[in-house]
Amino acid sequence: MASSGLSTQLSPALRVEAQPFRPQAGRMLALPVLLLMLLLGNTGCTTVQRTTESSEPQRSMGNAAGDPQRRAAVRLELAGLYFGRGQLSTALDEVGQALQARPDMAEAHGLRGLILASMGDSVAAEKALQRAIALSPGEGGTLHNYAWFLCQERRFDDAEKQFAAALNLPQYRDAARTLLAQGVCQARAGRLAAADRSLSRSFELDPANPVTAYNLSEVLLKLSDLTRAKFYALRVNALPEQVSAQSLWLLARIEHRLRDQDAVLRVGQQLRSRFAQSPEALKLDRGQFDD
Repeated sequence: MASSGLSTQLSPALRVEAQPFRPQAGRMLALPVLLLMLLLGNTGCTTVQRTTESSEPQRSMGNAAGDPQRRAAVRLELAGLYFGRGQLSTALDEVGQALQARPDMAEAHGLRGLILASMGDSVAAEKALQRAIALSPGEGGTLHNYAWFLCQERRFDDAEKQFAAALNLPQYRDAARTLLAQGVCQARAGRLAAADRSLSRSFELDPANPVTAYNLSEVLLKLSDLTRAKFYALRVNALPEQVSAQSLWLLARIEHRLRDQDAVLRVGQQLRSRFAQSPEALKLDRGQFDD
């Protein structure tokens, strides 16, 4: 991927762990990363425990066996956990059992759509997401999920309509998250000015989110708004736990464009000392600032 690609995957410290999905490191914002931006709705308060990363989710069914609503909630939460572990077939089976208990459960249809999308079945995924919206048209999270699905399909105009529908909901509480996704989608479509507006609004609502600052800085670099780009890149790199090879490389590229060679050397030294084996360090050594 080109070094200027937008991303929500920087380092473990910079991932938005609002949901259990854990993607592999990468540059571009891909479908699984959407799950990091609070994609899954509330699946209930069922008790599900994991003792180790490799252990299986432990089911606490309680009295769920005789209560379809409770049983569906248990299965849905388990589906979310399996989905987060990348066990897609098992997750799909669990969500199917949730739908057997409650065929009209909008959250289950929505999660089924996300699982199917991750499995590459776009047609079935879209049908499931549309079914979820039909069952709960005022659910902003489902509209958000569908918008990002459409973005992944490069149906940018359709995605824009769904993002707007979510943001226009009265008292929508996840505007910062949706504006972040919308901004990344707009940048992917080459609509950089719109991306700047969306990501700037997201930053205003959630200035502590380093993912937003990183993506906004990338957009501003592409727009040659270097002073602002540097401001947001510095924010990302201000806290040691947020620093990654990608964030340092972003700052180095901005300093290179600003023709501040001393700053490039300082940032480059950090990049080499902390992430010597990273692709970004290799690009630094090769002087590939504009790749």
